[in-house]
Amino acid sequence: MSPGTPASTPERILLRLDWEVIRRLDGLLQGDYRSLFYGYGVDFADLREYQPGDDIRYIDWNVTARMDSPYVRQYAEDREITAWFLLDLSPSMDFGTVPTQNLKRTVLIDFVTILARLLTRHGNRVGAIFYGSRIERTIPPRGGRIQVLRIINDLLKQPHFAQTPFTDLSSLLHGGLHTVKRRSLIFIISDFISAPGWERPLNLLSRRHDVLAIRLWDPREVELPDVGPIIIEDAETGEQLYVDTRDRRFRQRFQEAAQRRESALTQTFKRAGVDALSLSTEEDLVRAIVRFATMRQRRRNK
Repeated sequence: MSPGTPASTPERILLRLDWEVIRRLDGLLQGDYRSLFYGYGVDFADLREYQPGDDIRYIDWNVTARMDSPYVRQYAEDREITAWFLLDLSPSMDFGTVPTQNLKRTVLIDFVTILARLLTRHGNRVGAIFYGSRIERTIPPRGGRIQVLRIINDLLKQPHFAQTPFTDLSSLLHGGLHTVKRRSLIFIISDFISAPGWERPLNLLSRRHDVLAIRLWDPREVELPDVGPIIIEDAETGEQLYVDTRDRRFRQRFQEAAQRRESALTQTFKRAGVDALSLSTEEDLVRAIVRFATMRQRRRNK
């Protein structure tokens, strides 16, 4: 059932995900979520000389300039995590090809609910920033189940924009830079369909925080089926385009363009030092989260 229907109350959504997802995750990860939620400590502890393999984001450039050799900052481990969700709720997040299929917005709500629930039940705090055509809402970080329900409730009430100026994720990322002062764990959840220019604020954000990018996508945005003549509508602008999907060369060009975009996004996240999860609207959330946790654990152990 899609968000916004009478039965989709915050309590019902949380109860469903507790039973369908979180209980399974507890079994698969054995209650150890450090591989997913580990962060860098927030309290400065010491300086030491750079060693190969150190994270270059922690080079202290002022000390490095004085000492003529690179030095990195060390932080004391902080047991409490403050996590922020930077959420793209622009029109393209309402994309779906059939009524029964999950919209990207539906998957976003479920994913945020799961992570917020996992974090808060271990004593951590979560907050959120909503972006539609601009920063629509900011929810200060708090702990507890009530905070999870508040985020779900506000997401369900967030309006669906029929058309807006083309999405500019720079606004969302700058909102995170200006709002989140204390070093935090930041989840950026979006389809990353945006005007150019958001790469720089992403780099700035990743220097200050542990940033994770969750890229939501629909399989029909990557590969068109052969279903004959159809009308495709741009969710951002409302522009409609008639295409004939029987044309094999057109389908191939469409797929190649999607692959180029995927490759460009991968490189952007890699340059910024951001861990990224590519999440399809058709993917099982339990498997996706376990895959993400495994990837982060491997990266940490390198």
